[in-house]
Amino acid sequence: MAEIKTSRSKRLFTTGGIAFLILGIALYFLKAPMGLNRKIYDLPVFLIIIGICFALKGFMAKDKTEEEASLAGKTFTEFLTNNAILLAMLVLVIVICILQPRFMQIRVALDILTQSSTKLIMALGICFTLLIAGTDLSAGRMVGLAAVISASMMQTATYANRFFPDLPQVAVWMPIIIAILACMVFGALNGFLVAKYDMHPFIATLAVQVIIYGACSLYFDMPPNNSQPIGGIRPDFAQLGQMRLLSGIYQGFPGISILIPIAVVICVIIWFILNKTVFGKNVYAIGGNREAAVVAGINVFKNIMGIFILASCLYGIAGVLEAARTAGATNNYGNGYELDAIAACVVGGVSLNGGIGKVGGIIMGVLIFTIIQYGLQFINVSPMWQQVIKGVIIAVAVAIDLTKYRRK
Repeated sequence: MAEIKTSRSKRLFTTGGIAFLILGIALYFLKAPMGLNRKIYDLPVFLIIIGICFALKGFMAKDKTEEEASLAGKTFTEFLTNNAILLAMLVLVIVICILQPRFMQIRVALDILTQSSTKLIMALGICFTLLIAGTDLSAGRMVGLAAVISASMMQTATYANRFFPDLPQVAVWMPIIIAILACMVFGALNGFLVAKYDMHPFIATLAVQVIIYGACSLYFDMPPNNSQPIGGIRPDFAQLGQMRLLSGIYQGFPGISILIPIAVVICVIIWFILNKTVFGKNVYAIGGNREAAVVAGINVFKNIMGIFILASCLYGIAGVLEAARTAGATNNYGNGYELDAIAACVVGGVSLNGGIGKVGGIIMGVLIFTIIQYGLQFINVSPMWQQVIKGVIIAVAVAIDLTKYRRK
C-alpha cells in the first residue's frame, strides 16, 4: 500500500496561513502604540483574512501518496507559469501599497469588490459561450438594452422629462423582468443562429450586437425622450444598486454594497449549474469535443440554445444593476464590456479552445483586472499606460492558454 504523505502545497498553505494570521494579529495590536496607523492602515485586517483563507485551504487539501507528491514537485515550474498573471498582480499591489499606503484600506477593498460585481455577473454569462469554444460579442449591448429598458420605466412621477409621461408607478420587479426577457429574446436569437445554422459564434453574435444597438437606439430616441440621458430614477429602484449593508457596524465602516452579496449568490448558482447539473456537464462535453458529445446522445441544439439564453439572462441582470447603481442610463451603456469580460475569463483560466474553466478562476480574473485598473488610477498612472498594461496582460494570458493547449 502506497505511503500517504502531506503534500508540499498543503504544508505551504497551512504554515503560510498561520504565519500571516500571527503577523496580522500582532500588527493589529501594535500599530496604535507604535504610531503605525497612518503607515499601514488596515493591513493587519487583510493579513488576518489572507491567513485564514490560506490556512483553510491547507487544512482542506487532501494528502497524497508518495508518487503523487513526487509528481507535484516536478510541476512546480508549471505552477509558476500557470499563475504568472496572479503573481505579477501581487507584486504590483505590493508596489502600489509602498507608493501609496492609503491603498491598504478596507474602504478601498470594498470599492474594488463593488466595481467587480456587475463585471463578474457579466463574465459568468460569457464564460458559458467560451466553454463551448465560442464567444458572445453582443453581451455589452445587452447590458445597455437592459439598463435603458429598466431605467425608462422607473422614473419618478414628478420628473420633468419622463420617458413615458402617462405610465403609472409600476412595481419595481416589472421593468426588471421585462428588461431581462428582452435580453433573453436576443440570446435565443444568438443560440438559434449558432445551433441551427452552425454559424460561428463570432459572426452570429456580431450581427446580433449590431441589431441590439440599433433597436436600443430606436427605443432610446422615442419621443418625448429624443435620445436624452434617462434620469430621475425612483429611489426604490436605485436602492438595488446603491444600498449599503452593515454601514453602522462600527464607526468609519462604509458598509458593504448590496451588489457584492448579489454577485456572490449568482456565483454560487452558476457554480452549482456547472458542477452539479446535467446541463453543466453537457456544456463541458460540447466544448471539449462536439462530435463526441453528439455520439454520446447529448442534444447539442437544445444545450447551445440554453447556453446563450442563460448568458443573456445574466447580461440583463448586470444591465439592470448598472442602471440602479448609476441611477440612470443611455444607449451607450455596456459598450465594450464584452471585451473586458472575455479578457477576465481568459486570465481566469477559461480556455479559448473550450471545455476548460472554473467559476473560481473567473472570479480571480475579474478581480485581477479591477485591482490593476483601480490601483493604477490610485497612483495616478496615465489612462493610456493603463490600456497598454491591460493589453499586455491579455496577450500573456492567451499565450499561456495556447501553450497549455499544445502540451495537452
